[in-house]
Amino acid sequence: MVDCLNVARYFIMKAYEDGIEDEMTNMKVQKLLYYAQSLHLALYDEPLFEEEIQAWRYGPVCPPAYRFYSDFEAKQLPIPRKESLLQLPSDKKELLEEIWEYFGGYNAYRLSEMTHGEFPWKKARKGLLPEARSTEPILLDDMKALGCQKLDLIERENPAYKLAISEVLKDTFATESSNRIRKGEVRDWLNSFLD
Repeated sequence: MVDCLNVARYFIMKAYEDGIEDEMTNMKVQKLLYYAQSLHLALYDEPLFEEEIQAWRYGPVCPPAYRFYSDFEAKQLPIPRKESLLQLPSDKKELLEEIWEYFGGYNAYRLSEMTHGEFPWKKARKGLLPEARSTEPILLDDMKALGCQKLDLIERENPAYKLAISEVLKDTFATESSNRIRKGEVRDWLNSFLD
């Protein structure tokens, strides 16, 4: 596992590299940490970082990262030292790059809106008033399920997806298979249970 602050620093550095550093606030970092944890859980069945994510009033929050950047409130976060990124393994950086490519272009308010519409945050806040404070953890299993949904969505939005599916379907219909179900076989199979 990696330190949540190093993941946050990675995203902040990417914002500076892409020229959108003025959008990189504590709120945006919190949502990116949430999606990074969710997607890592979906891909590897283990957390990216140990720190808990909680269902706060304004969305998912990783408390240690929030506290670290709390002095900046809604202001732009400072550029981190590049040395701090050396602690991230290359395979983790590759995943974080993908997450940044997909989610990094959204502003903090859009990311917050997205997380408020998703079941892990809603489930963790069930029974609470919208303005109520909470430190209820968002369950890893729920974040993993969300990560699977996001991976499916990301895959379907890839321009190569339609072409790949089209080729698979074309190959399927073009080849004869002994496993193919023939007309009436399902009915016969179901009737065999009734006999």
